[in-house]
Amino acid sequence: MNIIDGKEIAKKLRAKIAEEVKTLERPPGLAVILVGEDPASAVYVRNKELACIEAGFFSDKIIKSENTTEEQLLEEVERLNNNPHIDGILVQLPLPDHINANKVIEHISPYKDIDGFHSENIGKLMQNKAHLRPCTPKGVMTMLDSIGCEVWGKNCVVVGASNIVGRPMAMELLNAGGTVTICNSKTKDIPSKVKQADIVVVGVGIPKMVKGDWVKEGAVVIDVGINRLEDGSLVGDVDYDAIKDKAAGITPVPGGVGPMTIATLLENTLIAYKENL
Repeated sequence: MNIIDGKEIAKKLRAKIAEEVKTLERPPGLAVILVGEDPASAVYVRNKELACIEAGFFSDKIIKSENTTEEQLLEEVERLNNNPHIDGILVQLPLPDHINANKVIEHISPYKDIDGFHSENIGKLMQNKAHLRPCTPKGVMTMLDSIGCEVWGKNCVVVGASNIVGRPMAMELLNAGGTVTICNSKTKDIPSKVKQADIVVVGVGIPKMVKGDWVKEGAVVIDVGINRLEDGSLVGDVDYDAIKDKAAGITPVPGGVGPMTIATLLENTLIAYKENL
């Protein structure tokens, strides 16, 4: 078993970024907008702010009330688009129901879209000429590379087809030369699909959905899910204990993909800074 330690990989990436920031004319600037008082979102934003400060970035945390209108939010995004000291803009999701999240994302300059969700950046990912790539899938690719997992020619199965993880993850693996199958809630006999995979990436939000007998010996398993059980414990979307002894590599939850997402956010901001000079 090879535990893929996301905390350690992220720590090294963040240290590398911090060293490079010391050589720059000005610190890269990241603006994070939080609308409303969702507790989980507030924690995520705080973690991103701390990571920014640690890396030597300029961090601008913008808190908007739950009653902020869509027009007001779009005006805030436009202000940041035009601010030369802000290189990356992130609008924390989910947004209140009265605001169209897709409209807000599309309003962010694609050159400052460090989440990589703007249709222009997703289109570039599809064409394998990506500029700013979605953070979680890109972080997963960094993790695979860190353990020397060659994607080229491998059978890859992605369980989950969200715009944030599943779809861009499939494109990352395809761009790296993998043969990719995407499973969604309508897929028939998911266990048999997973059993054929050399690399499995799971992001569905269902605790321990992927069972031990679904995964073949020697597969690499990346668990993007994080679920809080009634007893307060955190578990992923795969049954870690049932799989860990047969997998060639597996990410723990917590401490796997999560830290890599924030480190990749910083990496994207640095890329945007260089492009925006």
